[in-house]
Amino acid sequence: MDLSLESIINQKMADVFAQLGLDSKFSTVKVSDRPDLSDFQCNGALALAKSERKNPREIAAMIAGALEKDSAFSKISVDGPGFINMSLKDEFIAADIDKISADSRLGCGEVASPKRLVLDYGGPNAAKAMHVGHLRSGAIGESMRRIEIFAGNEVIADVHIGDWGTPMGMILAEIIRQDGSLEKTTGYDIAAITEFYKKANIRCKEDEAAREEARIITAKLQDKVPEYYNAWQHLRKVSVDAVKENYKELDVHFDLWLGESDAHETCKEIVKLANEKGLSEKDGGALIIRLDEENSKKPMPPVILEKSDGGFTYHTTDIATIKMRVDDLKADEIIYFVDQRQSLHFEQVFAATEKLGTAPGVGLKHIGFGTVNGADGKPFKTRDGGVMTLENLIKISKDKVRESMPTAEESPEYSAEEIEKMVSQVAMAAIKFQDLKNNIASGYVFELEDFAKFDGKTGPYIQYAIARINSILRKAEEKNILPGTVKITNPEERNLALKISQFNNVLMRCEKEKEPSIIADYAYNLAQIFSSFYNTSPIMGETDQTLAASRLRLAKVVRDILKQLLYLLGIEAPEVMLKKSS
Repeated sequence: MDLSLESIINQKMADVFAQLGLDSKFSTVKVSDRPDLSDFQCNGALALAKSERKNPREIAAMIAGALEKDSAFSKISVDGPGFINMSLKDEFIAADIDKISADSRLGCGEVASPKRLVLDYGGPNAAKAMHVGHLRSGAIGESMRRIEIFAGNEVIADVHIGDWGTPMGMILAEIIRQDGSLEKTTGYDIAAITEFYKKANIRCKEDEAAREEARIITAKLQDKVPEYYNAWQHLRKVSVDAVKENYKELDVHFDLWLGESDAHETCKEIVKLANEKGLSEKDGGALIIRLDEENSKKPMPPVILEKSDGGFTYHTTDIATIKMRVDDLKADEIIYFVDQRQSLHFEQVFAATEKLGTAPGVGLKHIGFGTVNGADGKPFKTRDGGVMTLENLIKISKDKVRESMPTAEESPEYSAEEIEKMVSQVAMAAIKFQDLKNNIASGYVFELEDFAKFDGKTGPYIQYAIARINSILRKAEEKNILPGTVKITNPEERNLALKISQFNNVLMRCEKEKEPSIIADYAYNLAQIFSSFYNTSPIMGETDQTLAASRLRLAKVVRDILKQLLYLLGIEAPEVMLKKSS
């Protein structure tokens, strides 16, 4: 149930507009741009001026007059050319926080029309160790998976592994070149396979004959010639196992572990359908679908369905995958969280899908994210060599956190296993929050030291806020102080209560915009406002027990919301946070 103050005031405004015969589409309120003047504001009178043929201040005064009769408001004013400013009574705000604190969803509603969403994220390539550049897709996708589920949608998450293209033929060719055959393939682990890929990539860049050999082997693989197909199965299994370990550490989950290879048979159906509809044509030996129609505002290159050698392209695979997700998974919407440099690819795929008619009424979206960059400002690329693997990033981050925590000998009330779990939780918070606090479309420079900072706008800062409140709640319970009815007696309590009430609107905005940084920003601000509240509003030291109980309830609901926010970002909150004594 949506218990946010903004939604409650929106309903009040809509009722007033209806009573006055005004168009309710202009009744929407927002959090005030000037919190020193009011809690909420409505600018609808300005938009109504033309249709009502009245001065906007006159319209605003009429609306304000009706609002003044509502006991929820302490002050209504009309300012400027017709802005309506509204301030709420402390008692009304406090009563709303009591309801939020008692609600299992902390005052959050759900989407009005739930959908079945297929989320495509992760997208690692087989036979290549994951590196820090793979962090974004997994972190963003996992966060949006949790957000969509919490918002009430049904979600199917698919990793969509790159396991069927030319790189696989390159690796198999390199193994044959070094070993004379593929007999030893089943003995190679992910590190060895990655080395084969690096050497093959360099060789194919420099040698046309090597490229042709890789192309021929890829075709044989995709024709499922046993010698190549059996070796490929091992490469894929080792790769998927390594990917699963990385994602397990990052707490990133998938419902499906499918790859490009799983769409191979459907690719044939796509080619057949394109031929039947008269959409395909031969061009230089390749089979294409043209997209650059004369009336198109944005001409696009054609989609290549089949290369001249008969092999399918990434375009074909993705078009086929969409068909499978519609036919088999009954998707209402398919959302891709993939590097924004792939935007043209998805525009082409979506345009071709529309022409083919294989996803009628299904929403297709590409949420392009910026890259994780090195100190030189350029994106990390595995093929350039020397890039930190995701496995090493996690290890180094844990090592740094471990340095700041006491050992089991130094803190005997906790076992070594419990401390190691805290190390992992804090390290993952540092890594993932550093990524998710950035706007999706923006890239950011990867700096290892930033992942080890536990103050400022970081995941560990929010974890510490939660642990601090846990400590307060434990001490209060020991003294038999229980959370009570909320009473607002100072500005810090009021500011905190108003911020608490924004949770629903933050969630819904994040779900609509597909932007986890909105939640990261809100979590940080809420933790900051709580800190200001706690510094001015004692709980344990408060002699007025009614007031202490009120503040304890505020603290508890902040704790509960912060835990939920971190969960939505894919981050765990330790019950306690230990620090090595200086």
